Amino acid sequence: MNNLIQTIAVYALPLLFSITLHEAAHGYVARIFGDSTAYLLGRVSLNPLRHIDPIGTIAIPLLMYFATGGAFLFGYAKPVPVAFHKLRNPRWHSVWVALAGPGCNFLQAALWALWGIVLHAAGITEPFLVLMAAAGVSINLVFYALNLFPLLPLDGGRILSALLPARYTLALARLEPYGIWIVIALIATGMLGRIWVSPLIAFGHALIQILLTPMTALLEAI
Repeated sequence: MNNLIQTIAVYALPLLFSITLHEAAHGYVARIFGDSTAYLLGRVSLNPLRHIDPIGTIAIPLLMYFATGGAFLFGYAKPVPVAFHKLRNPRWHSVWVALAGPGCNFLQAALWALWGIVLHAAGITEPFLVLMAAAGVSINLVFYALNLFPLLPLDGGRILSALLPARYTLALARLEPYGIWIVIALIATGMLGRIWVSPLIAFGHALIQILLTPMTALLEAI
């Protein structure tokens, strides 16, 4: 029981930030490109209460945690409403709106990794802080990789829809009502992790290491 409470405490803040900022990023980029729908509804906000979905933000992450023995977390927030027809260039700007969420998660992963480097450089070994930094990296890399999977309603599906010819876009759209359940099934069987999530996470780790190498060298030299 103590281990469960500790795990929830370590993961709660990174998970909340990863979902909240992901959705806010969609709304923010949509506003830049001409659609203020999310902004007018108060969804371009850092207030988690505006984004939390009882099922996707709380129930499903807990279910996935217990179903995978803590090896995998998955969840989602209330989708930010985007009126794609209001974007100045609906086709291409929708790609940037979709990329904003995973891009924000990748940035958060890099910042949590940087926080871990700072802790190490400062000689701070408090387990709670160290574990939270690691959790922030892992959660956000999972979200970035998973959301890029090319199936609606995930962001990767939105990107693919914008790039495909119209007839294929319609075929892809027919899967959207079942998309989230297909994703959960693929996660449960381990297939999605092997063929998509794990390779993208490995790439994310490698890229973050490259990006943070100068900072690591600087901190070690101080």
